[in-house]
Amino acid sequence: MRHIAQSTRTTHTTRTTHTTRIARLAGIATLVVAAAFAGTGAALAQGTGASAVDQKVDGVMVVAGSSCSWTNASTSAVPPNALTVDRTTVNTPGGNLACGGGIVASLNNNPAFTFDDAAGTARTDLIDITGRMSFISCRYKATNIVWDRDATSLKYINRAFTATKTSGSFLCPGSVTTPAGDASMLFH
Repeated sequence: MRHIAQSTRTTHTTRTTHTTRIARLAGIATLVVAAAFAGTGAALAQGTGASAVDQKVDGVMVVAGSSCSWTNASTSAVPPNALTVDRTTVNTPGGNLACGGGIVASLNNNPAFTFDDAAGTARTDLIDITGRMSFISCRYKATNIVWDRDATSLKYINRAFTATKTSGSFLCPGSVTTPAGDASMLFH
């Protein structure tokens, strides 16, 4: 007689509710500002007196509990000169924008920045981004976003702004507000 041992296996699965997924996707709208230039906490500030300025911008953004980041997106100049960010160096495959939590984001425009060095502020004309999670896609735009420089560094932190849905699933919120300080950009 053969003895057959049976084993039981317990699998723990984190259940993500439909509401949580929608909240994460709605949070992608905050990337409207940050997609090309965010950096909350993870980006290190570099002083304006840096010797090797390479016309790049790095970023990190926490979106509904998921982190989105990229490095070395190309800019057309360095602050305080007016500049644009090249979306092809943010989005994959030319860039490395990546998000956790199953979110996929892509920047749809090359945002333009102007700087008021004396006031320590920057302004973005328009940021247009699409976020996808599973089968849901949402496109948002934000205009005239204002950023405050962090001391004498090339790091700029957002003021509160609202991104408006321009297309996508009926499950996408019509607009999403990003609180001040939830996005930043670091030029180098």
